[in-house]
Amino acid sequence: MFENIIAQSAINQLRDDILNSRDAPSMLFFGPSFSGKGSSALELSRVYSCEEAQPKQRAAWTCACSACAMHRILAHEDILALGSKSFSSDILACKSSFLKNAQNQSAKILFYRSLRKLQLRFSPVILENDSKTAKEVFSVLQDLDEGLNDLLSLDTQICGQNNIEKLSNSLVKDALKLEEEGLSDSIPVEHIRSATYWCRLAPSGRRKTLIIENAEYMKEAALNPLLKLLEEPPQTVSIILTAQRREAIMPTILSRLRPYRFLKRDAKNEKDVIRRVFQDTSDESLSFYLDSFLEKNTENITPLAAWFIVSLARITLMSSGKNPRSGVEYLKLLGERYTHIAQSVNQERYVKSASVIKEVLSKSNNFKDISFSAFMKAGLKLVNDVMHSTNDPRNIIYNDLFRKHINEAVTAVDVYNMNAALTLEALFFKLKTDLRGCYG
Repeated sequence: MFENIIAQSAINQLRDDILNSRDAPSMLFFGPSFSGKGSSALELSRVYSCEEAQPKQRAAWTCACSACAMHRILAHEDILALGSKSFSSDILACKSSFLKNAQNQSAKILFYRSLRKLQLRFSPVILENDSKTAKEVFSVLQDLDEGLNDLLSLDTQICGQNNIEKLSNSLVKDALKLEEEGLSDSIPVEHIRSATYWCRLAPSGRRKTLIIENAEYMKEAALNPLLKLLEEPPQTVSIILTAQRREAIMPTILSRLRPYRFLKRDAKNEKDVIRRVFQDTSDESLSFYLDSFLEKNTENITPLAAWFIVSLARITLMSSGKNPRSGVEYLKLLGERYTHIAQSVNQERYVKSASVIKEVLSKSNNFKDISFSAFMKAGLKLVNDVMHSTNDPRNIIYNDLFRKHINEAVTAVDVYNMNAALTLEALFFKLKTDLRGCYG
């Protein structure tokens, strides 16, 4: 039970509650991104459906019961998932793992599940009362469904690598199109009403599970029908909400949920997740690892990161005056190296950090089109490249300053859910102050 959820202490509490029949009908899984909240909710759904009679063997990942078999491919009728989120990086990372380990059945199922997590958002239960979305996504949803059937029946032992890659590329193309065209930024009230009706129908198996991810982004009109459902939940349904911050959930709703706090894994455990789940090795954080697969945004990330770095260098130089402790040559080197790249984003030479940050937020669509961690990673790579291209040992000091403050900024946004604009302002100030304090 929950053996595929790695290094997350909330699972111990959840498992103990289930085994001792203390589990609540409605729960909140809250914590930072990439902490396993969504995966744990899906696993809990499988636990509730498992038909194994022996308590100690119940809901093992290898359980042979028909309910667990359907849940492993996220095809059980007793699960319904709502909520807007980004699926792209996970799908692309799972595709990469599958292509490198095509003969491994677990890699194939991992890729299949990553696509099904997205497809679940377009359940007939939801689309029945959302005719506009149903019409927009009908064709691509049909193509994705056919592709998933092909993937599930694919014999990778006899199928050539070219055919495997062709099918994988087609599936990813359909999935990214479906995500772009079909997912809204928040949960519409119609989806909650449809889910409420579904919850009141009898389950096909032991128990139904309704999962609402990123519940803090629900539209205000959807809160009232959700509150009514939580006040009188059917006895055959478990309801799981996920959010990054507990405080972001409306108090009247929060009071009806049992909270489980998910923590950010440390570096060692994040590497273990990458190794065991994606069958890969990386010294980067899990968020950086997943963001590295977002190839569609690469051409936008690097120029924007270059423009931010060049603007920072220029404004720091302007504010240093005749101060001899200013790392002048290093700042000039950054400007010379990346100005031509930065100009493809904006040729304006801003003199205030607030103007620079406003432009970054605009170009990244408030970090919806480009993730904050991917943007910071691109900037750090640019700085690293400058350090490696010179023989000046002082540049190592400047590089370490960038690395320290950029990692702090990523932690602030990804872990503590801090405002990106305020975090960038703090990053600008810290780097300016420290760079000016270094010997030039």
